[in-house]
Amino acid sequence: MSKRALLLIFFSMLFVLTVVPTLVAEHIEAKPCRPGHPCSSPSPSTTSSPSAPPTSGDPVITAAGDIADPAPNAAVRATAALVESINPSVALTLGDNQYPSGLLSDYLAGYDPTWGSFLSRTSPAPGNHEYNSSSSAAGYFDYFGSRAPNAYYSYDVGGWHLISLNSNCSRIGGCDSGSPQHNWLKADLAAHPTTCTLAYWHHPRWSSGTKHGGTNAVSPLWTLLYDAGAELVLSGHEHNYERFAPQDPLGRLDEANGVVQIVAGTGGKSHYPFGTPKPNSVARNSTAFGVLKITLHPTSYDFSFQSIPGETFSDSGSENCH
Repeated sequence: MSKRALLLIFFSMLFVLTVVPTLVAEHIEAKPCRPGHPCSSPSPSTTSSPSAPPTSGDPVITAAGDIADPAPNAAVRATAALVESINPSVALTLGDNQYPSGLLSDYLAGYDPTWGSFLSRTSPAPGNHEYNSSSSAAGYFDYFGSRAPNAYYSYDVGGWHLISLNSNCSRIGGCDSGSPQHNWLKADLAAHPTTCTLAYWHHPRWSSGTKHGGTNAVSPLWTLLYDAGAELVLSGHEHNYERFAPQDPLGRLDEANGVVQIVAGTGGKSHYPFGTPKPNSVARNSTAFGVLKITLHPTSYDFSFQSIPGETFSDSGSENCH
């Protein structure tokens, strides 16, 4: 082989070993995520669960609403630390996640340094404050990104079907029969006839609180869930903790087929007082911040309200699925 041919082979190999890898690396380099966006985590859907840490046994979820100010207070930091110590498969937020107006800048200043530490495992619901600065809750959707794929959505955790709904009914075309959300929920429940179902949204159907009280607008959603045999509805809005015995759509005690409602507006913002207890209200507290912990067994669940350090209120129990 001639000297010229050997030189051509040498320089060809040098090109392949140095220039080509650089070009390939530049082509596949990932763009950085926008602040607050878990780019590497899958979005909740009806076919896949949110990303979760390795766990043994049945999955655990946590839930609370009414959480962060732009300048996080000690209670918000403590509830975030409590969630991290529980290490749930999924952390639910029950609306009014960021005060006062749900701006993206406020989310990045208040929610992100605290509850944002487990963002890739969070499945949120919006509250009324998310809509204060935007008729489309732009800050909420910009911050949560793929964690909030729609105004309402569903996904599976273990053998359970979980449904995030939007109780800001006037903002999304209503919650009554024939509304887009009502039609979607009816179809979603029919498509997922699981043994155990949990739904969550911001405004409680019933509440003994005096600041806001219960919300009749979500009654059609409750009726669909009751007819489908759902187990649990979680809400916030009233800044306190309240658990109701199983009820039918008219608020009557129904131990056999009723849905349990738990209000956990205890994420750290503030507290609201109670008035006269409503029928079937079995546990109440308006002084403790904390989060609800629920273990999802195949045909039952265990629940406990866990207060932040320094507070002593607790509430716990177990229930079978319908």
